[in-house]
Amino acid sequence: MNLPQTPAAKAAATDPQIRVIIVDDSLVIRGFISRALSQDPAFVVVGTAANGLIAVDLLKRVPADVIILDIEMPVMDGLTAIPKLKEVDSSVQIMMASTLTQRNAEISLKALSLGATDYLPKPSAHEMAVPNEFNGALRQKVKALGAIAWKQSTRQSPAPKSAATGTDIKKLALRPMPILRPDILAIGSSTGGPQALFEVIKSMGANLPQPIVITQHMPPSFTTILADHICKQAGVICVEAKEGDVLKPGHYYVAPGGFHMSFVRKPEGTVVVLKQDPPENFCRPAVDPMLRSLVSIYAGRILTVILTGMGADGMKGGEIVVNAGGAIIGQDEASSVVWGMPGAVATAGLCSAILPLNEIGAKVKQIATGGRA
Repeated sequence: MNLPQTPAAKAAATDPQIRVIIVDDSLVIRGFISRALSQDPAFVVVGTAANGLIAVDLLKRVPADVIILDIEMPVMDGLTAIPKLKEVDSSVQIMMASTLTQRNAEISLKALSLGATDYLPKPSAHEMAVPNEFNGALRQKVKALGAIAWKQSTRQSPAPKSAATGTDIKKLALRPMPILRPDILAIGSSTGGPQALFEVIKSMGANLPQPIVITQHMPPSFTTILADHICKQAGVICVEAKEGDVLKPGHYYVAPGGFHMSFVRKPEGTVVVLKQDPPENFCRPAVDPMLRSLVSIYAGRILTVILTGMGADGMKGGEIVVNAGGAIIGQDEASSVVWGMPGAVATAGLCSAILPLNEIGAKVKQIATGGRA
């Protein structure tokens, strides 16, 4: 007897799958990530490799959309493999997987400049025993990278049908810019965020009259390196935020990996409070709790920038900012690596401007220094 298929089963049978190669010298890690992806019909693991050299040869024979790539491997490490893999297939998306050390964080950020798109901490022993949270973040990232790969190649996009792709920005509703001069600037970003942050902050500069707070989806160790890179590349004062930091005008504060960054008002000024509340949108730090906390202090005197990133983190918090009288600038789709986060605030009608990456910093500086958008 033929039983009727459920909608999910039909979708799994008709929708093309995201093809993944896993590259790691640890058989345990390869097996764990393979099982995590194979449990979801959206993915198919088309091969595994124990080092970069094997991975390059494998990609020549087996097409893939996403490669999960270890950093430290014998024969050929991940950093060496990136340009060779991109030479085989320029549309393949590479996600670095590394242990949480400052050295590996430094290498992962370098990998982004060589052609990798994202990064993921390797699962801890606890996450391997209780894998739900890790698996959710892994699948979300691979699904987003698969969408990028398919968009760049000739394959049909695997993005959910409701995802905003090819949106005509001219048809999106924009709000008037309500702020003449904000009291604080807030930036949220994720996939593609480090490079976007460098460009925006270079244009914003070091002499703004407001403090600037940043939540970039990153694990511990990575945010320390990110803050250091922002200092060097943009010529500004940028620190990984610490509990009790008092916000200073013109200084940039990056939420530390593993903590939501929030704030309280004290006699000495606005003070950083770090919390290990549950992740939001699979992330800690997340943009939404940062924005909620800012509204409790600054009401509508907040200018928010939402840059490239997967998911919709920043939309709920952004709605609170806008309802309080603040404003949002979103990065446009064409210049975003993933138009998830900025697309969410844009299509929800929360933005006062939707701009290409190379125009955002100058616009923020104009508003921050008293010019009207």
